[in-house]
Amino acid sequence: MRLQKFLARAGVASRRKCEALITAGRVRVNGRVVTRLGTRVDPETERVEVDRRRVALKAARWLALHKPPGYACTRRDPSGRPTIYDLVPADAHHLPHLGRLDFMSEGLILLSNEGDLANRLLHPSAELDRTYVVELIEPVAADLPARLREGVVLSDGPARARRARWVGGPGTRRPAVEIVIAEGRNREIRRMLARLEVTIRRLRRTSFGPIQLGALAAGHSRDLTRAERAALERAACSRVARE
Repeated sequence: MRLQKFLARAGVASRRKCEALITAGRVRVNGRVVTRLGTRVDPETERVEVDRRRVALKAARWLALHKPPGYACTRRDPSGRPTIYDLVPADAHHLPHLGRLDFMSEGLILLSNEGDLANRLLHPSAELDRTYVVELIEPVAADLPARLREGVVLSDGPARARRARWVGGPGTRRPAVEIVIAEGRNREIRRMLARLEVTIRRLRRTSFGPIQLGALAAGHSRDLTRAERAALERAACSRVARE
């Protein structure tokens, strides 16, 4: 296993920060300072230390969290706002989150220390579906789903929904549209709807790839099952198969 991957899996820091620790000479393998990125270690037989403190590999873990509105997707917020790490169990505080939802958005967030798989899932080429249900404020045009599928031009390029359909059409008490996107750019859905002059009442992510939010209550989390972890692996591998 590459040393920076080992450190990240051990919960030392993010992969990028672990690389910085290595190049700064703060990491030892079997008592010797290692500064070369890509150095491979055997977690079973070799001793790894950071600042002369031994670190051990943590078991791979995946957590699903139902983020409520009013929580930031960060470990520490400069403004002192609550974060998603205020919601997860203490023994999961070391888990990085996959992507993010903005402060007032809600729904499914995955956290994991399995960095390689997480990176493959987040890469745009993976084309992983993310599903959102967006409640809207009238007036709303009846052809909104079609316009979302056709796409709009944003500041960082064209964007379109892979799929879009009404789940509560115009004229209902709370009109809502289900939107599936594959890129997950920053505030992509909010910017798409703003471009179409549509006002959002509530935005909730209901799935990330094969993982469903389901009945998980807001503010609560659960560990993924082995079957769900395997489904994520298949989703990440499907890109390779397409290529």
